[in-house]
Amino acid sequence: MKITRRLMVGALLLAGAGAGPAGAETASATDADATGSAAMEAHHHDKMAGMQPAAAGEPADDTAMEAPQHATMAAMQTEPAPSATEDVAMPAHHHDMTAGTMRSTVDYPLPPVTLIRDDGTEVSLVDELNDGRPVVLTFIYTTCTTICPMISQTFEELQDKLGGDRDRVHMVSISIDPEQDTPARLRAYAARFDAGPEWQYYTGTVEASIAAQRAFNVYRGDKMNHTAVAFFRSAPGKPWLRIDGLATPAELLDAYHEVVASN
Repeated sequence: MKITRRLMVGALLLAGAGAGPAGAETASATDADATGSAAMEAHHHDKMAGMQPAAAGEPADDTAMEAPQHATMAAMQTEPAPSATEDVAMPAHHHDMTAGTMRSTVDYPLPPVTLIRDDGTEVSLVDELNDGRPVVLTFIYTTCTTICPMISQTFEELQDKLGGDRDRVHMVSISIDPEQDTPARLRAYAARFDAGPEWQYYTGTVEASIAAQRAFNVYRGDKMNHTAVAFFRSAPGKPWLRIDGLATPAELLDAYHEVVASN
């Protein structure tokens, strides 16, 4: 032990110089205090660092005896724990998860772009949406782990709630990540939500996807910044009812009945 050896040497020098018993007693007391302090600091270091004490019989190590000083310095430099109001970890995806919805009625001119349906067929977006059926439309991507599954889940429940109208509605999900979302991937994703023949998924080129997003004013530049939105239209040439936010299946069903009744 470095501290003990140094104090012992100091005590011997004092004794050789004629120091009396009081001097020896002082050195001994100091030595004991230092030994106790070092032991206490070593215990504190072991507790803070999660280290196990050396097994009995193992030789002492000068490096190990310097640990108390290191523990003291580390404790002084430790940053305070974050408060409850601080963000400890940020989610991978930064979607708009705000509660509540907002409605608006908008005319959206459809872009003359070609998309690829989940069955692999190249189709015109205009022709697909203007086939005479009421349209319920949204934008998703298959690797999304937050709002996209929630949107698709509400569409699945809407599909069930439509009842006898189910076969007369065209439900549309357009990918905003066409580089990853192949027709095969979209088919597998659709199967997760029991999509019937009236609910179809679309992909295509990046340019075509962006054009579709821009046409409906949902393009945000980064797929992880997209927001929850659903669109309803009763027939070609009619305005679209837009619902921003995570609507419930009941809200979607009410919106569908609203636009159909207004036709």
